[in-house]
Formats: sequence, C-alpha cells, structure tokens
Amino acid sequence: MTQATVPLKRSFGATRRPDTWWIQPGIVFLLLGGFVVYATWAAFQGDHYRFGPYLSPFYSPELFGSADSWFGAWPAWWPGLLRLSPALLILWAPGGFRLTCYYYRGAYYKAFWADPPACTVGEPRVVYRGEHRFPLILQNLHRFFLYLALAFIVILSLDVWRALWFVDPATGRTAFGMGVGTLVLAVNVVLLGGYTLGCHSLRHLVGGGLDLLAGRPVRRSAYACVSCLNRVHMRWAWASLVWVAFSDLYVRLCASGVWTDWRIF
Repeated sequence: MTQATVPLKRSFGATRRPDTWWIQPGIVFLLLGGFVVYATWAAFQGDHYRFGPYLSPFYSPELFGSADSWFGAWPAWWPGLLRLSPALLILWAPGGFRLTCYYYRGAYYKAFWADPPACTVGEPRVVYRGEHRFPLILQNLHRFFLYLALAFIVILSLDVWRALWFVDPATGRTAFGMGVGTLVLAVNVVLLGGYTLGCHSLRHLVGGGLDLLAGRPVRRSAYACVSCLNRVHMRWAWASLVWVAFSDLYVRLCASGVWTDWRIF
C-alpha cells in the first residue's frame, strides 16, 4: 500500500484545502478591527455619552467627569492628561475580559497574527512559543477579568433601571417611562450577560473543580446553565460586541441631536 507523506511545516498560506478558508479570518479581522477602532475613538471623545437618563456602556460606571458621576468632577490633583475621558478609567476591565477570552484568542490569533490562519494552513513562523512569556502570559488573568466583568453586568443593569426614569421638562419632576434607548440598553445587558455567564472560566468555577456533581443539585444546575450558554459562546461574543458598540452610538447620536429617542410611554 502506498502511503502519502504530509510535510509537518508549510510555507505561509500553503494548504491543500480546496475551500475558501480565508473568508472567516477575514471577516473576523474586519469586525474586530472595526470595533477596536470605533471603541478607541469613542473612548477618547469624553463627550456626548449621556442623554437624559441614558449612559453609554463605554462610560459606565462614570467615576469622574460630571455632576452625575460617582465621585463628581475631576479632582484638582488628577493629572490633566488623564482627564481626557472618563471611559479611559474603566474600559480596561471589559476590554481585558474580551482580550483574554478563550474564544477571542483563537479568533484574533488567526485573523491578526496568522497563528495559524486556519487549520492545516501554513503560518509565517516555525517555532511555537506558547503563552508562557510576556505579554501572552497575561492571558492567564482571564479568570480575574471575569470577576470584574460580572460586576459590570450589575452596574449596567442599574443603568437600565435609571433609564426608566425621565425628567418632565415642564414640571421638573421625574416620572417612570420607557424610550427606545431604554430597550437598547436593556438588550445590551442581556447580550453581555449571555456572553459573560457562558464564560469557560465561570463554568469551571461553578462546577468544573469537582470530579462528581451528583448529590450537589445547586452546583449541578449552575454548571448546566453555564454550559448551555457556553455551547453558543461564539454567538454571544459577537452579538454582544456589535450591540455594545451600537449602544454607545445610539446614546452618542441622540446626545448630538442626530437621532431622536422615541418615547414608548
């Protein structure tokens, strides 16, 4: 019997795959690259991130910068360069969670570093260094970023509650209501919650450390719930990424007077 030999090392892009394998990493490159560009631009604006009771998720929690922020205006001792935008104080936390996410690692390693571009496709390097050196060793901080991401879900949920209370310009009184922006922020929390609560690290945290879940109904139910979300983790990851950018855009355009926020009641 004749046996075919397959070389272990291929030149960059070399493959025997007949399909259009480059489409998926190309789409990931465009979507993820576009998000990074927009989020960076939006974070440095430092303006138009509030509209009525709405607060952009890129700026929540707003620690300093306005009368409505947690700690009021910027303190006098705060360096002037760091007063550019309140978003710069908090975006590192959700950004770090996504950057170290197990799914996103595989996605942007392929799309941005071609490591490898796709399965059985040659990559532009011959040595695998792993993630045991700086800066990739920081990927091991994913579980700690998860704790921060869970706190952000609570904070953003409170923002949705605040987005249900509108000030009547005629009387100055605050009344319960709902606008399109309220629904936009609520969907954002749902999508971010589905992505965060389906995290691989959370699944290990709630039940993966046990050899046997029998006799532990609470842990077993929590593990099953996280596993259910984890099965479609990729969908939650992309849906939440696109929607959180849209949420910021919605608030920004309403605050700029470009869009009108329609009141439902």
